[in-house]
Amino acid sequence: MLSLRQLRYLDALATHAHFRKAAEAVAVSQPALSMQIKDLEQELGLTLVERRSGAVRLTPEGEEVVRRARRILSDVRDLTDYARHRGQPLNGPLRLGIIPSIAPYLLPRILPVLHDRHAHLRLTLRETLTDQLLQELDDGDLDAVIVALPVERADLVALPLFQDRFLLAVHNRPDLDERRRVTVEEIRQHDLLLLEEGHCLRDQALNYCQTVVGGRRSAFGATSLATVMQMVAAGYGVTLLPEICTDVEVRDDRVALLRFADPQPRRMVGLVWRRASPRRQDFETLHQTLAGTLADIGVDVAEGISPARGSA
Repeated sequence: MLSLRQLRYLDALATHAHFRKAAEAVAVSQPALSMQIKDLEQELGLTLVERRSGAVRLTPEGEEVVRRARRILSDVRDLTDYARHRGQPLNGPLRLGIIPSIAPYLLPRILPVLHDRHAHLRLTLRETLTDQLLQELDDGDLDAVIVALPVERADLVALPLFQDRFLLAVHNRPDLDERRRVTVEEIRQHDLLLLEEGHCLRDQALNYCQTVVGGRRSAFGATSLATVMQMVAAGYGVTLLPEICTDVEVRDDRVALLRFADPQPRRMVGLVWRRASPRRQDFETLHQTLAGTLADIGVDVAEGISPARGSA
């Protein structure tokens, strides 16, 4: 009879495309995993994988079975979550994803509060790009994610969390007036330094600086804001920097920050989860706790939020 164990093993094999690595991921021996995959193939009457030396490839039937298996495994996790979290919110494991342009600046501020207010919460964190986070959310590998909005999908719930204004980071010089408000047209005079393709922060900057796309834009694509800021400090260009990052990324006197003229560019950051998840109470409690913590330290929480302060 088909079992959840077999589906989990097939999921691991599809993820790692290698019997040994898949076996390590699910903490069983390679022969045991291989036997379970063969039993699954026999039960379904289908060939699911093409076996090669050192690696495997899913057959078309295997890809379809994996897609359906992942949906089943996600539903099973939701069922387990429902039973486990009916009582006290944020009690037990929670897998939270967060994008790199927020994680290093937000997590140190919120983790101590979450630990103090929800002592039984076992938080697992995952930092990667938005598209990957949403895919892992779909697959049930993550429970919720913190990303830049909008995320316009009917199967997801997105609650705005805070507004993050963009500042213009420039090379400092003696005659620079840091009180002056700048406009997007002034960026044309400099090379615009951006993160590499795939980062939502790059897309947000380009969306605001549409007039620059046909003008001077550096061919350099950095993997981190720290690298971008070092380039700015050395005088190789300018960049749009989220305000939440400034305390960490701007510690060099060679960098100056300028505010934009109104309306100032900004991004909305929010908490997103699957609409089908039974853990809405957990996520709303998490959202309120985060909003209250951010409001207490002066971050511009989204309009309409009533942040929870003190014990949640």
